[in-house]
Amino acid sequence: MTTNSQKVRLIFGLKLKQLRQEKGIQLNELATRSGLSASYLNEIEKGKKYPKSEKIFTLAAALGTDYDSLVSLKVSKKLEPIAELLNSNILQELPLEWFGIEPADLLQMLSDAPSRISSFINTLIEISRSHGMNVEQFYFSALRSYQELHNNYFEDIETAAGEFLDQHLPASAPSLDYRQLRQILESEFDYQIAPFEEKERPELSGLRSVLVPGARKVLLVNNALEPEQLAFTYGREMGYHYLQITDRPLVSSVVEAESFEQVLNNFRASYFAGAILVPRQALTESLPRLFGGPHWNPDALLRFMYSFHATPEVFLHRLSQVMTSQAGISQFFFLRFDHKAGEDHFRLTKELNLDPMFNLHGAANEHFCRRSVAVTILQELAGLQASGIWNGQALCRSQVVEYMDTGKQYWVLALAKPSPPKGHNSSVSLWFTLDESFRSLARFLADAPAQPVYVNETCERCGDLSCPERAYPPVIWQRTRRNQALKQTLEKLKHGINP
Repeated sequence: MTTNSQKVRLIFGLKLKQLRQEKGIQLNELATRSGLSASYLNEIEKGKKYPKSEKIFTLAAALGTDYDSLVSLKVSKKLEPIAELLNSNILQELPLEWFGIEPADLLQMLSDAPSRISSFINTLIEISRSHGMNVEQFYFSALRSYQELHNNYFEDIETAAGEFLDQHLPASAPSLDYRQLRQILESEFDYQIAPFEEKERPELSGLRSVLVPGARKVLLVNNALEPEQLAFTYGREMGYHYLQITDRPLVSSVVEAESFEQVLNNFRASYFAGAILVPRQALTESLPRLFGGPHWNPDALLRFMYSFHATPEVFLHRLSQVMTSQAGISQFFFLRFDHKAGEDHFRLTKELNLDPMFNLHGAANEHFCRRSVAVTILQELAGLQASGIWNGQALCRSQVVEYMDTGKQYWVLALAKPSPPKGHNSSVSLWFTLDESFRSLARFLADAPAQPVYVNETCERCGDLSCPERAYPPVIWQRTRRNQALKQTLEKLKHGINP
């Protein structure tokens, strides 16, 4: 974010401003002493300008110091936090530009209150590190916030995907399959597709694809992928080319990102892949049929999903994107859980939250509510697999839930199936707030109201002590109760009441 020249200008300006203030000299007075304009001095102090040598000599004389002290990068104790900040890579880790904060804006804030602002930024970084968040996780948190800021809908990518489909999608087909996408990559973009077996390439175990750059690009593709996963893999490669993205990760899973730009570009290419696999128009036209009937029909939704060449996760993301843009459904959240059959641990691996009342950030290592369909569907899938009667199709379940602490209700749509090549099952779920907007779309809710299932976020935060599905003691709930009781006692003592 900041170049070396910016750092030098900023440190010089901060030192000049600090020295002037310590000597009790106003900006206009320094302008008179040095013969430089007040506006020019203001630009220097904000790190926007760096004076020539003869002007630095003049400023040093006006402030009763010497040239070497002013130009030295050594700073006073008061300015040490900002020097540490500028010399670290923290500012490079913060993708502020994507949130409308220009580098110059931050530099100005730093120049106005260097110690407080730099301490604040360092505090945020320390909090993230104390929670075990590495750089990539920090980038993904920033990406999630970026998606939420835009309601996870990006018209420019939708337009590009529409143009691509106009060129390549046959009129009679609902979407492109992996064979068609592979052919386009090979014939139009000169890719070589090279499938690999994990037993032959153990170093690539768990990866879906790896791009080998060169005069001719080689895409190594895991042979264990299902057709829908292959379609997404090829569609994302198409996205990189069609959106003219060059700064990108080479592996399917961003194991180590060099910048937030790479994480964002990976998301944009992935969004493009979803948009060409599940076209916006087809999904928009089907919303009334899927949600407007007198009864909810999960089989109809699965048939519709399988008419495209998309994984359940891609399909639910597209459903949320189209419902946001075309149906005005703006309050929901998305969760993905991974689970190994036979284990009692359900790991939250992806979250997107467009509901301001709901927040699972920071609860990833806790035990999620075992009443939630996002978890019970995985238990059901594992049971079917163990008994040998699973038919290979994704499970589709729905549920009306009410959060015990807030009373807020959601309609939950959950899908679950295995997720090769990693050997676990995954559930993906959309949680729609039961507000007027969603009820006007989901007519089946009015015709056949369902009794809500009472849930909580995690066992650690749940006060239902008689819950038979509890997987862990309510340690956070108990700590919160103790703190509340302590506050009440202290408040009474403050008013002379002996509890």
